[in-house]
Amino acid sequence: MKIKNLFILVALLISITTSSKNIDGIFVDFNKISKVKNLIQKGDENYIPAYKALIERADEALTEGPFSVMNKKRTPPSGDKHDYISMGPYWWPDPSKPDGLPYIRKDGEINPETRGEYIDTQEKNKLFGNVETLGWAYYFSGDKKYAQKALQLLETWFINPATRMNPNLNFAQGIPGRTEGRGIGIIDWSGINRLISPIQILEAGGILKGETKNQLYQWFTDYLDWLLTSKNGVDEDDYFNNHGTWYDVQVVGIELLLGKKEMAKARLEQVKTRRIATQIEPDGSQPKELARTKSLGYSTMNLRGYMHLAIMGNKNGVNLWDFETSDGRSIRKAYQFLLPYAQGKKTWTYQQLGSMEHAIETLKVDFLMAASKTGSAEYRQVAETMERPRTGLDILLYPLSDK
Repeated sequence: MKIKNLFILVALLISITTSSKNIDGIFVDFNKISKVKNLIQKGDENYIPAYKALIERADEALTEGPFSVMNKKRTPPSGDKHDYISMGPYWWPDPSKPDGLPYIRKDGEINPETRGEYIDTQEKNKLFGNVETLGWAYYFSGDKKYAQKALQLLETWFINPATRMNPNLNFAQGIPGRTEGRGIGIIDWSGINRLISPIQILEAGGILKGETKNQLYQWFTDYLDWLLTSKNGVDEDDYFNNHGTWYDVQVVGIELLLGKKEMAKARLEQVKTRRIATQIEPDGSQPKELARTKSLGYSTMNLRGYMHLAIMGNKNGVNLWDFETSDGRSIRKAYQFLLPYAQGKKTWTYQQLGSMEHAIETLKVDFLMAASKTGSAEYRQVAETMERPRTGLDILLYPLSDK
């Protein structure tokens, strides 16, 4: 039997438990995604390659972890290894000082010391990536082995007293010789959507339940409280660029997960004046991102945050996508500013350290998300030029067709 047919047969034979309960997606539209799942079961070649790639990654994830903040070799300033710790990526030892302290900043240049086994960044990245992969593999295949592994990862990181992370980022992106932690370190958890959607899937499938669910939700309740009341949280809330945008993504996403819809709606309303009106120019440019040494990367990243906020707003009665200030600042304008670069009609002339090709491909994912949301033919044309459209998870989560 051909591999393709085998995958189809498996998808047809396995009981798809998550289909028995409609999921009110926070970051994605499960109504659209459920149609993709049905098309995979029918062998639709538009999605089978991406599905197979997802399952292959999920099978690898079954052999990895669990991950824990206790695995790092360095102890946080608090003396408690349960506290998350990371280092500012663009800070380096001062060569003019015998001990290198205090560190100095080189924007866009990552210090290898800020990665690896002495801090929690790598373990956190694996947690986010593997939970996402396993959660979606369970959703599309119905195979509970992926769900059980995802649950194990969540229990280890958030619940088990011996291995859990304390619900704070007090020591995120510290700088030797300068500070133990900073508000901008909260950006470390900007990928919170990669956890929340799988959590919703596990709950809908009856995998996350009872006391385990209660304890996981309590962790997020405590973390949300820290985000809203701690000095670092307040500092990040007041930040003027992508940090402020992604702070809102975290806070709103967690509030919706916890059922705090009125709080989420109020913050989404504030996005209009606090983020869009202050970060996007009438021509759609994002000057606070253009000033960075990875200007296209940060413009893309900030736009991605806005897209998440627009999706959450749409589900909660706040139309961020169509909002425009009196002088013409809007998310749509930000897309239009970047569109010719994604189309290859214009060459990026601002500073962009690293691979320009990779930056453009990442930008195209933003247009895939927008095309899925709006149905724009122009955005769809950009998305269809992605180099990996047939094997990436994005094509499953942000489908371009409603058939």
